[in-house]
Amino acid sequence: MSEEIKKTEKPDLELAWDNCQTWMESGEPLTVKVDGVVKGGVVAYVEGIRGFIPASKLTAGYVENLEDFLGKEIQVKVITCEKAEKRLVLSGKELAQKKAAEAKKARMEQFKTGAVVEGTVESIMTYGAFVRLADGVSGLVHISQMSDKRVKTPEDVVKVGDTVQAKIIGTEKGKISLSMKALLTGENVTEKEPVFNYKETGKASTSLGDLLKGIQL
Repeated sequence: MSEEIKKTEKPDLELAWDNCQTWMESGEPLTVKVDGVVKGGVVAYVEGIRGFIPASKLTAGYVENLEDFLGKEIQVKVITCEKAEKRLVLSGKELAQKKAAEAKKARMEQFKTGAVVEGTVESIMTYGAFVRLADGVSGLVHISQMSDKRVKTPEDVVKVGDTVQAKIIGTEKGKISLSMKALLTGENVTEKEPVFNYKETGKASTSLGDLLKGIQL
């Protein structure tokens, strides 16, 4: 729904509740204005009906200060519509997550397998280093892809803050795998080249043998 849902002086509440039920069933996004802050969340009105948005459902991430949203317009979905109890609950979390995912996908599309990129080492783990690239996107240089020589620990090759160049050897599942080794050896990317998948929780694995399976890092 493109237009802002506003309070009216004499709302048709029967119709409004019917509309809210329809929007809940269809999942149609609504644009509302945060009109108040209450315990555990905020209040926004949908066609004159007071709706509650829990703090945990306000946006994609953690909300530290609810007052920051006061007076702002956000997109929400109706997740609970109980006319008899006069209970209307809204959520902006799912829409915010979808928007963030679409933005990430758009940023990721500029990074192609085989391209040479430059970035800054932002963190080092036992299994490799994360490199911050353009537009806030990060990629992983696995320890096996850091040098053409055997590497005991990533700190032997890079330090946090170092500027490095690497070749993109994979972009699977929204994750970028990088290789500094490929630039040293001139290796071409092949289907057999190991592509490493990683999680932000600090775990890593390889599609060739799942080398770190079962290891908590």
